[in-house]
Amino acid sequence: MLHLTLLGIGLVAGVFAGMFGIGGGLIIVPALIFILKVKELEAIGTSLAALIPPVGLLGAAAYYRSGYMNLRFAALLAAGLFAGAYFGARIMIGLPPALVRRLYAGFLFVVATRMLVTGK
Repeated sequence: MLHLTLLGIGLVAGVFAGMFGIGGGLIIVPALIFILKVKELEAIGTSLAALIPPVGLLGAAAYYRSGYMNLRFAALLAAGLFAGAYFGARIMIGLPPALVRRLYAGFLFVVATRMLVTGK
């Protein structure tokens, strides 16, 4: 079940990356913290490992050396990101720009509210 959860998080992160051009970490880090109860630093390190080429190599190396990375989680998240980015791009290509802005703003609002309310 954990494998499916991680693949799902990666897929959602990929879809949003394809839809909005965001880094998957904007999805992955809060999901690891809230859904899988991963500590903040491990969530960040694991997200970087999933996004390494070429985005986070040096940052991921620092987290890895400090013991804040789960390579198994990162590999499964990366698999979901790979497929999800394609589907996210396909969803957004035909939408009006104003709707794209509203969808992205709404997503950021939900994430920010959740982080403020839970204190994380």
